Amino acid sequence: MRSMTDITRIAAKRKGGTAALERLLTRPLSARKIRKIADDRWLSAMTKCIFQAGFNWQIIENKWPRFEEVFEGFDVNRWMMMSDDDLDRLLKADGIVRNVVKIRSVRENATFLKEISDVHGSVGDYFATWKPADYCKNLRELQKNGARLGGKTSQIFLQRMEVDAIAFTPDVIKALKREGIIDRIPGSNKDWVNVQTAIDTWRSKSDRSLTEMSQILAFSVD
Repeated sequence: MRSMTDITRIAAKRKGGTAALERLLTRPLSARKIRKIADDRWLSAMTKCIFQAGFNWQIIENKWPRFEEVFEGFDVNRWMMMSDDDLDRLLKADGIVRNVVKIRSVRENATFLKEISDVHGSVGDYFATWKPADYCKNLRELQKNGARLGGKTSQIFLQRMEVDAIAFTPDVIKALKREGIIDRIPGSNKDWVNVQTAIDTWRSKSDRSLTEMSQILAFSVD
């Protein structure tokens, strides 16, 4: 496994030099800014990612103002109490995608986020505490405890909210394979241990965020 410095050199060469690479990289929000994000914005982002999964992203993007209207701003306390009457109304609402399973996930994820908020003070406070050394554990817990947040959906959600995260895109998987870390999308406990070990090693010798490392890995493959 090469160092993150060496992988960065490969990515820089492919992207036209160090300065060009740095201009392409995005950084995560600070913990202070993450804490300021209201709970309803986390539920909104989760729901948007869920509705876009397996569907045309742009269609959901175009419809999203109507989603916000129909779901009354995604207030967590309101939607953890979604009733059967609410569900019937939503399944008849114009301007949204009326997928019953995905609509029900709003209630499940509102309940999930309310539990987080009750323990940590707010959803933002919870995500602000995420540490790179616990990334794989935290991601797996998010996938397990949230509704319809498995696979790439949870990673896209974290990226949208600008939480420090590695997204296992096809290019990132290619880079991880090339470095001998995993040979597929992480699935087994061994895979996750190997990924976390690599993260810890790269972090110990680099000041890069997980978000930056994710992009550098992707940029380093043909």
